[in-house]
Amino acid sequence: MASKQKALEQRVINFIREHDLFSTGDKLVVAVSGGADSVCLLHILAQRQRELGVELHVAHLNHQLRGGESESDASYVSELAGKLGVPATIVCQDVAAYRDRKGGSLEEAAREVRYSFLTEVTKEVGTSKVVVGHTRDDNVETILMHLLRGAGSVGLCGLQPSSILQFGEHKARIEVVRPLLEVTRQETLDYCQRHKLKPRSDSSNLSLSFLRNRIRLELLPVLKNYNPSIDNALLRLAAIAGDDVSFIEEQTSLMWKELAKTEGDVIYLDGSKMTALPRAMQRQVFRRAVRHLRGNLQDIEADHIEAMVDFLSKPVGRKLCLPQGLTLSTEYGRLVLTPAQTSSCPFPPLAGVFSIKIPGGTALPGWHVKADIVKQPVSNANGFVASFDLDRVGEKLMVRRRKPGDRFQPLGMTETKKLQDFMVDSKIPRSWRDRVPLVCSTEQILWVVGWRVDDRVKVTRTTKNILRLKFERLA
Repeated sequence: MASKQKALEQRVINFIREHDLFSTGDKLVVAVSGGADSVCLLHILAQRQRELGVELHVAHLNHQLRGGESESDASYVSELAGKLGVPATIVCQDVAAYRDRKGGSLEEAAREVRYSFLTEVTKEVGTSKVVVGHTRDDNVETILMHLLRGAGSVGLCGLQPSSILQFGEHKARIEVVRPLLEVTRQETLDYCQRHKLKPRSDSSNLSLSFLRNRIRLELLPVLKNYNPSIDNALLRLAAIAGDDVSFIEEQTSLMWKELAKTEGDVIYLDGSKMTALPRAMQRQVFRRAVRHLRGNLQDIEADHIEAMVDFLSKPVGRKLCLPQGLTLSTEYGRLVLTPAQTSSCPFPPLAGVFSIKIPGGTALPGWHVKADIVKQPVSNANGFVASFDLDRVGEKLMVRRRKPGDRFQPLGMTETKKLQDFMVDSKIPRSWRDRVPLVCSTEQILWVVGWRVDDRVKVTRTTKNILRLKFERLA
């Protein structure tokens, strides 16, 4: 018995060191449900705490889903933590009520509430590291679950020794560590029996209403009739997928700065460079972009990633709505990934008509316009500064947004052109067009701000008085 005990404990310690899961001085929040897996984990960590140089804190969430059973689980964890001399945080939350408010499955609700709770405990303890009792069996079940749901290569990687997740209202980052990934569920039961720990048994683990339970109780036994070593086959598949994904991730990291530009809550992806990439790398770029904005890939399935990749061939102006409130849209030469409530347009909304004070300053929604009468024109008529022949622009100038039928004569052209056609030819994104300020006289458009002045009011050698207008964005 002693040799088995030592063998299991040492395997766990070796796994921790092999994957560099802990550092001396780490504070660890240990998630303990009361079941054999988490009880075994806590007991081993408590026995080897000094050797590892870590500080433990138990966290237990009463999901209030099993009445008296849930209460007994909480009491058991509290007593066990006390016997081991480990401080504990034990909290009750109504997962069923949360599911009713948020929708989705009870499994999803329980996971969200549980990890949000663990995130809050890490804040209180002063760490970001959560240790969970996921075993080799959990990994096999997870790989199968992802396979059944149509996961891509990333989903086939299964559970990792360590992963970064974001949960909670403020999307705090936590590191989830899994020291038991090479230990079977039966081994944790045997360990608890040897140490007379008497772990709790969760009756909901027998319910076939949960997908993971159906996989464990129904699907795996059938698969073992075809291949008695199906668990080894699935874990080998996960390892191979992991190697492939790691290589693709590394290549994506090397190219990220060439492909993506981040401005606040918006990511711009270079369309031509993205199109030239192999499809495997395109997938990884989109995954990285989503993770960059949201911190995780929760609710982003393989079919969403495939839809994003297919979007590379869509025409300008299309939009793809994604989970987590994200929107992918196509613009000229690029794709834009943004939260639905965030606009990627650099211009503020413009409603109404505003007169410009000449000379002087004029305040507009989101803009400050400065008008000066000068002797020398600016060298560049584009951008947000432009010069005009004052005697040709008229006495009254105003700023407005576009309206149907607008025309003007772009600098360098001899005839007028529809403003709509000019915006299309200038590759102004469709979502921007109603926000582009237009400087107008009572008779015509003088300047499409940021792009072109009207040829009829340009500064020439015969110009006597020059009007210079400058648009400045307000913070």
